Order: sequence, then structure tokens, then C-alpha cells
Amino acid sequence: MIGEPVRVVFTKWGGGQHWESTVRVLGTDECGTWVGGGKARRLTRPGHDVLIPYATAMLVPADAGFVACFNECLDGPDAAGCATYVDITTVPEWRDGVVTMVDLDLDVVRYWDGKVVVDDEDEFADHQVSLGYPDDLVGQAERSCAEVRRALENGDPPFDGRAELWLDRLGKLMQAPAPSDPVSRYPEVVDGSGGSPAGT
Repeated sequence: MIGEPVRVVFTKWGGGQHWESTVRVLGTDECGTWVGGGKARRLTRPGHDVLIPYATAMLVPADAGFVACFNECLDGPDAAGCATYVDITTVPEWRDGVVTMVDLDLDVVRYWDGKVVVDDEDEFADHQVSLGYPDDLVGQAERSCAEVRRALENGDPPFDGRAELWLDRLGKLMQAPAPSDPVSRYPEVVDGSGGSPAGT
């Protein structure tokens, strides 16, 4: 249901803890489920507790090995360091208001000037040994990373600008009143479809 809280849980291979956050459901389109967190969203992992000063719309695909975060564009000290941050992961799994996935180290980042880079390749190489990644997992991560980079560089879905509409929807959701009736709580927000309308 639109506006429902969802716990996003990234783990490491073998069950180690990683980043977690609570966001809100924004809707779905052909790319997957969009969720989002407003300003001051809390992001935690063992030894870290961070408040994110900008809004983020997040795409959770139904059958692809990544999670994409699209950051609000702000000026000043609260600005995000990048426009889009894509974590390469196992295929996300949903259960009882929680979506979980294994972080596979590789990240694809698009900066505000349009430059696209792959990050943490050294960590990915190290963890193949220290965490014992199976060969098929390594291949899956490498394919996902290449596909995401190509899509980002070409402006292919979901990196075709649609995230701006989901960020706008997130803003409306966060501004909406909070009456006790959950059915009427977010009347102006509806499910998206097609190219219409939510980043580690």
C-alpha cells in the first residue's frame, strides 16, 4: 500500500550485517517497486548511525541484481555526493514489510556532471577470497554491474529521468497530513505505470 513503511536490509555474503534503513512505499512501474526516504532518514549499520540530509527515491527491481538510489538535487553542504548510486546485489527478496538483499560490493555511480564510474572493485576482488563468493555469484555480479553501467551511460530505463517524478511523489507523501485512517492518509499518491511514477 502506498505510504506503508518498508525496512530495507542489506547484508553481506554469509549473513554479516550491513546497511539498514526504513523507507515508504511510493508505487510500482515496469522497472520494479519504488520506495523512498525523506530528509533526515536514518541509515544504520554496526558502528554507524547516519542521518541523510536529502531525500532519496529507491528502485527495488523484481528480478534484477541491483538496488538504485536517486538523490534529491540540493545546493550547499547538505547536497548528495552523486546523483545516482547503484548497489550491485543479489535479487531482492520481500517478506512481511522487509526487503533484503546481499550487497556484492560493486557500485555504479553517476555524478552530477553525468560521469559514470564503477566503485569498490578492489573490495569485490578481496571478498571473492575472504567471503568465498561462488563462481556463479561472481559472474552474476559482473553481469549486473556491466548492464547497469551501460544503462546509466545510455539513459535507458530506469535511468531515463523517471526518478524525478518519483522524487516529486516522495515530496508530496512526506508533506501529507497523517490522519488515523490509513486508507485516506495519502489521497494524492497513486500507483504508477509505464514510464510515469522512488540509492545505498
